[in-house]
Amino acid sequence: MTEFKNLEQQLKQFHLRITAAGLFVLLCFSLLAGRFVYLQVFKHKLYALQADENRIALAPIVPNRGIIMDRNGVVLADNYSAYTLEITPSKIDEPLPKLIDKLATVVRITPRDRSRFKRLLEDGKSFESLPIRTRLSDDEVAHFVAQRYRFPGVEVHARLFRQYPLGETAAHVIGYVGRISQRDRDHLEKMSEENDADPSHYDIRRDINNYRGTDYIGKTGVEQSYETQLHGITGFEEVEVTAGGRPVRVISRTPATPGDNLILSIDIKLQEVAEKAFAGQRGALVAIEPSTGDVLAFVSEPSFNPNLFVEGIDQQNWDALNNSPDKPLLDRPLRGTYPIGSTYKPFMALAGLTLGKRTEDWSFHDPGYYKLGNHVFRNDVRSGQGQVNMYRSIVVSNDTYYYMLAHDLGVDAIHDFMVPWGFGQLTGIDIAGEARGVLPSKAWKRKAYKTPAQQQWYEGETVSLGIGQGYNSFTILQTAHAVATLANNGVVMKPHLVQAVQDPITHQIQLTVPHASFRIPVKQKYIDFVKHAMEGVTSDPAGTAYRQFIGVPYTVAGKTGTAQVFSLTKGEVYNHNLVPEFKRDHAVFEAFAPVDHPKIALALLVENAGWGAAVAAPIARKVLDYYLIDEPKERAAQAAAKLAAGAPDGASGVAAPASTADAGPAQAPGTTIPRTPGAPHAAKAPLPLFRDEARRRAALRSHGESQ
Repeated sequence: MTEFKNLEQQLKQFHLRITAAGLFVLLCFSLLAGRFVYLQVFKHKLYALQADENRIALAPIVPNRGIIMDRNGVVLADNYSAYTLEITPSKIDEPLPKLIDKLATVVRITPRDRSRFKRLLEDGKSFESLPIRTRLSDDEVAHFVAQRYRFPGVEVHARLFRQYPLGETAAHVIGYVGRISQRDRDHLEKMSEENDADPSHYDIRRDINNYRGTDYIGKTGVEQSYETQLHGITGFEEVEVTAGGRPVRVISRTPATPGDNLILSIDIKLQEVAEKAFAGQRGALVAIEPSTGDVLAFVSEPSFNPNLFVEGIDQQNWDALNNSPDKPLLDRPLRGTYPIGSTYKPFMALAGLTLGKRTEDWSFHDPGYYKLGNHVFRNDVRSGQGQVNMYRSIVVSNDTYYYMLAHDLGVDAIHDFMVPWGFGQLTGIDIAGEARGVLPSKAWKRKAYKTPAQQQWYEGETVSLGIGQGYNSFTILQTAHAVATLANNGVVMKPHLVQAVQDPITHQIQLTVPHASFRIPVKQKYIDFVKHAMEGVTSDPAGTAYRQFIGVPYTVAGKTGTAQVFSLTKGEVYNHNLVPEFKRDHAVFEAFAPVDHPKIALALLVENAGWGAAVAAPIARKVLDYYLIDEPKERAAQAAAKLAAGAPDGASGVAAPASTADAGPAQAPGTTIPRTPGAPHAAKAPLPLFRDEARRRAALRSHGESQ
């Protein structure tokens, strides 16, 4: 049977198919056109930025770290540039020991270098570039570069390094820098979060992105406490790169802003004199200018060489420092707490006068002891010291007088009087780690001990406080601060190690402590009386330090102290030569001079050295003599020599550089960089409002870091 095709129907189906295909093609093109419009119009900025980001890489420019100087312009910490040979463990293709052995055939690598690298490797991460050799010579660099193809993962870098020209001198004050550890990174992140949380006080220097490209950070001393000021502001370079990341050209460059310079209050020559005066003995000394709170000397003996830490200390030196029984890494003036013995008595006398428990003329006949219940508290002179009034109690350092006074005052009254003088309180000095010590009270004991029996305060414990013993435990910094406040007639100046922060470009300086904190409400006549008695310690033939200050050409007020390290049992007699060294008494001394217009106040302690008058007072004499006699003569001689040479008046050294932005040759030890003559102590100009710029930089740097 023949089947006829319906041509009309087939044609209609064909037309429908053609129409559907055309609509499908049109729809596809419409989608493409829509996508094109979407990308080119609505997402233009985003993808244009991404294209630029693929084309542009950002490299941080690490700022020069600020210089640290003493109060007379002597450079204590500066920077030098050097080549380093560095290994990135994650990029090497052979075992690390084998690689280092091969490198040693090209560049000299000592066992100390290997030891230090091993320590850095333990503290670092495998993708970090770690130095195996520093301070490469030009010949060594050339030799390695010629052989570089043999050592994938090994590079030569030019870096800035920190150096401390005077070595161990004032090491605990200056501190040192070291490679940034994970702990440091955590601290930076926390600081940055706190900085972001307060937009009104945003500081670009506290932004973690400001540390892009930085390998070193302050670890101790003022290097740590003034880290953000010393570090400066990181700059960056925008570099056009190929698809393979190879740089083609520099598009723009924002230079780094160098860190601020620090002008310390320390007189480094006085510091050296004080350190030498200890002659190898363990101890601490703090000297303060009473009218300003400037710390003139801050001695912790023995000391250490901070240069050992900059490039990473090797295990041998670390063990020697860390395991030494003399504890050279301990910052004794700041963290060491001691009973200060009889140097506490002038303040006890002042408390007795102020609180109405004693008058200047009140006296008693000293039997050589004070008896409370069944307990006998012995005077240092067992036979007694005759008729004793307040003046004589200080001059001859009578214990019995202060046993009685302490009992009459009571522990809480003593505590409340001593708080504003700074005993057992943080002074707020501008380096971290200050110990508080113990200024005992009944409330303190209830908090310090667990059982009710231990928490109870006994009257006998109050008696011992009167001579600076018992629970009393103070730092030498606190003692020097109290003496300086007494010398300054009760006006409290916050002690500080950094006198001013200097802008390295404009040379503007900003004082760190421009004003007094407060004045202690004590009658001037009482202060004058105590000062007079302390002067008698060194000038009265009966004074405990009279012999040490015979012939001194200035007036000096002082007080000796001998602090017990352990308690004697009933009937036991102390013999300095028979007890182990670390149980012997500490020698203590405090002083200020000249008495009428004090220029310097100090406190010092020599550990386990015995009688304060015999050991500590001679050290104080050397320090005072230098500061009040020898140093003025040296300055006069230098000024006369410069005048004779035709130098302009007031020129005291090499002119300070206008900027430390460019790495230059290191300052020679002892080189002076004076403050700008006549520069006003005006408030430093506020930082520019970097917030928006900082955000932009942070975003750009973050992007650059990910390239």
